[in-house]
Amino acid sequence: MEAPESDRFNDAPHPRERYDLFGHSAQEQELLIAFRQNKMAQAWIIGGPEGVGKATLAWRLARFLAAYPDPSVDEVQHAQSLEISPQHPVARLIQAQAFSEIFLLRREWNEKTKKLFTEIRVDDVRKIISAFHHSSGLGGWRIAIIDRADDLNRSAANALLKLIEEPPQKSLFLLISNQPGRLLPTLRSRCRKLMLHSLNEHEIAATLLSLGMPWADVPKEDVSLASQHADGSIREALRLLDSEAIQFHDQIIRLLRRLPQIDWIGVHQLAEKVTGRDQEAAYETLIRAVETYLDERVRARAQDADSASNLIGYAQAWQEIHKLAQEVEVFNFDKKALTLGIFERLAKAEAQ
Repeated sequence: MEAPESDRFNDAPHPRERYDLFGHSAQEQELLIAFRQNKMAQAWIIGGPEGVGKATLAWRLARFLAAYPDPSVDEVQHAQSLEISPQHPVARLIQAQAFSEIFLLRREWNEKTKKLFTEIRVDDVRKIISAFHHSSGLGGWRIAIIDRADDLNRSAANALLKLIEEPPQKSLFLLISNQPGRLLPTLRSRCRKLMLHSLNEHEIAATLLSLGMPWADVPKEDVSLASQHADGSIREALRLLDSEAIQFHDQIIRLLRRLPQIDWIGVHQLAEKVTGRDQEAAYETLIRAVETYLDERVRARAQDADSASNLIGYAQAWQEIHKLAQEVEVFNFDKKALTLGIFERLAKAEAQ
């Protein structure tokens, strides 16, 4: 059994295997024009919400530069996008993970615990540094894709910063981030930022259908429903395509909409669902639903002059929930206690 990849969602195609990109043509053109004009920044932060295509765009750029390293050639000067054929020799090598000049930095598999590490460690960065300096370059680009830069611990971030400051010739760093503002300030200052937005329902549906089997066979009504509830994220849509996940999502929303009254029976049932073994998908659905709920409530109150002063309660609730969720991830704390705590804090915010 192969170890899971931290940058792949379940059985969906890995971003290096994806050739279609929906909803981000303007950002793609920015990258293409920068390369065509020989003004490619050495390091980019590709930022935006989770699951909107950041890694797909990064791999799309990496393939294009690997195939056409010279910006003056006709293939670059006349290109309408960063697309290259899946049958191109470079594309086939990259998909087979056999192209030696693209380096992937991500959370690795821990053989001792049989789980993914919770962060990108400095040792992981040192391996990339060594590979970067010992690769031949083949006259082209050395490209590092960091997926996700949010997972870098401080030592790893500082080690990566040093490589970006003193890189080999023709090096490119693509830092994928859900929250660029949380990255090390000195790291951010060395990068050009490219922000991607949430996808609309049509873009999500088109992406799902482009994934091939078995997603191409999913009934249209299920695709439509998942796209509506996905909050602009392909990752969330894939999770919701499980019919049980959609029902669970609706159960969470019903409980949240009753706040500040807490249906403790329903909340305890919810907590049992996310506490069982192999319930990572249910836990992720809970966290996503809470994030969406908080975003909607903050937007609604911000538009109401009489309620705007109460926004601080939501901010405090979010900070406390985020801290609890981090502790669950790092220390493997009880998810049941987290679930109960979420509803207690949100009820308090609603009552203000």
